[in-house]
Amino acid sequence: MKMTPMIASFVMHFGEMGSRWGFNRTVGQIYALLVMTEEPLSANDIAETLSISRGNVSMGLKELASWQLVTTTHKPGDRKDYYRNKGTIWDMANRVFEERRKREMDPTLSLLRDIMLDEPGNASEVYAQEQISEIHDLLENITHWTQSLQSLSPEKLNTLMKLGSGVGKVLDMKDKFLMKKSE
Repeated sequence: MKMTPMIASFVMHFGEMGSRWGFNRTVGQIYALLVMTEEPLSANDIAETLSISRGNVSMGLKELASWQLVTTTHKPGDRKDYYRNKGTIWDMANRVFEERRKREMDPTLSLLRDIMLDEPGNASEVYAQEQISEIHDLLENITHWTQSLQSLSPEKLNTLMKLGSGVGKVLDMKDKFLMKKSE
């Protein structure tokens, strides 16, 4: 399979972005290629298109499968496995958020909870625990908020994102209204 310049540009960029989202460049490129390709691809097709080794493709597909981002299909009369992206772009975003939460947020929250249970030994540790408690509460709120967002339909989530800063303006108006009411 030959990529067009537009698709190649996207695939290469997505590979670079993948490293910022929690998976390596090659895995990002494999996933982007699958997203950009209507028909499922064999591991050989992927290796040839991206000019990477078959072993690298195999490891990348295993990682994508562990993130539940790819699915395996078969073609009648063909013994090869073919791969395609699993679900919609919204599904992919939710899976990435969920995996990042499991790998990054959950262990951090667990550590913070353990530290908060420790008895402070001096005034500096009391202060440190107060800071840790504040960090914990922020991360806990972010976690609950993102889980709430993940339960929204793509349509509702899209509408919410389009509201953008308008939500902040509504909250400012609410605060002003409540201040006038209490005066």
